[in-house]
Amino acid sequence: MTDDGRELRRLSVGALARVEGEGAMRVRVRGTTVEEVGLDIYEPPRFFEALLRGRAFTEPPDITARICGICPVAYQTSSVQAIEDALGVTVTDDVRELRRLLYCGEWIQSHALHIYLLHAPDFLGAESALELARSAPEVVQRGLALKKVGNDVMAVVGGRAVHPVNVRVGGFYRAPSRSEVAALEGPLTRALEVAEETVRWVGGFTFPSFEHDHEYVALRHERDYPMERGRMVSDRGLDLGPHEFEDVVEERHVEHSNALHAVIRGREDGAYLTGPLARYSLNFDRLSPRARQAARDAGLGERCRNPFQSIVVRAVETLYAVEEALAIVRRYRPPASPGSEVVPRAGRGCGWSEAPRGLLYHRYSLAADGSILEAVITPPTSQNQRAIESDLARFVEARLDLDDQALTWQCEQAIRNYDPCISCATHFLTADVQRLP
Repeated sequence: MTDDGRELRRLSVGALARVEGEGAMRVRVRGTTVEEVGLDIYEPPRFFEALLRGRAFTEPPDITARICGICPVAYQTSSVQAIEDALGVTVTDDVRELRRLLYCGEWIQSHALHIYLLHAPDFLGAESALELARSAPEVVQRGLALKKVGNDVMAVVGGRAVHPVNVRVGGFYRAPSRSEVAALEGPLTRALEVAEETVRWVGGFTFPSFEHDHEYVALRHERDYPMERGRMVSDRGLDLGPHEFEDVVEERHVEHSNALHAVIRGREDGAYLTGPLARYSLNFDRLSPRARQAARDAGLGERCRNPFQSIVVRAVETLYAVEEALAIVRRYRPPASPGSEVVPRAGRGCGWSEAPRGLLYHRYSLAADGSILEAVITPPTSQNQRAIESDLARFVEARLDLDDQALTWQCEQAIRNYDPCISCATHFLTADVQRLP
């Protein structure tokens, strides 16, 4: 009870399951109004931007890959592209395509991990992937098999499946042989059927009725579905190159989080959403015919604004990534050189790519000897955090008739829709819900 006799209700969750990272969620309700929702990201900052200062321009691909064990290729790709921009380096088309193959591997393994082990248990009434493995072992085995194919692609192109070591500024240290890449064709061909079955499977889940109206932001390329390149566009008129990112996006400190909140300047609220829903909705026409048809068969339109259906969008993207990887493997010939010559110089460069969770931006300022003077890294989860909080407030307000246990569970599920990588952002989640009449 509060001092004036009103009931105060609290819910707490020691740690949110099936997301990467730690933190706390606060919800305060007075009557039928949600007064406050806060994702208290309390995991200590990791200071990667600071530790990069003074390092050689050659080091960020390996250092930033350690930010995340699930999406290291995204960090490597954004970092090398930013440094290549600063140094005036242009990679060959062969190298660019090999990088896209590596990125396909990351999308396959990351999306498979999220779909089968982190998110699907919510729709199947399981507390964890271990419980799901006991009740439906064939489902978990299918997901692990799909994830392994992505890991195999990363190992062949990147040198190993976790924190690849083959990426360098200007290209790769070594180009895989034709036979090494050709060995991926069989597993990818089999994975194509598994990925298509995955879309059908998740399309059959029951989704809560909930939609948001956030500004969608993603890369868009003139031809390809965006992974490693494109311009930043939105459904409200943005169309930017990487050097314009910080003119439009502002990062703000908030009291309750060790992660910065990114907002779009000049917008009333500034919140925006990046990631699978934004990519899909802004680039449906860039998907392959097979992926587009699978999406339609699973009940998706050309736009998707229900975050609970993000699991279906991820499955569609997985199907696309398997198709794309298979096409690259079939036409692969080792490049004449695995990388371009790189000469250090003073400069400022920006780069971005589409991590599985959304747009990942890097900027580096280099001294004349190539040492790093400044580094800026803006990960997708920090860009999404404001939108997640907004969605949670609306989601809770429409479900105040639920008891505390049910409401807490549904809040956790709602957060998993966004597949937050908290350690990248730095970080979430315990729940503390206060209800005041």
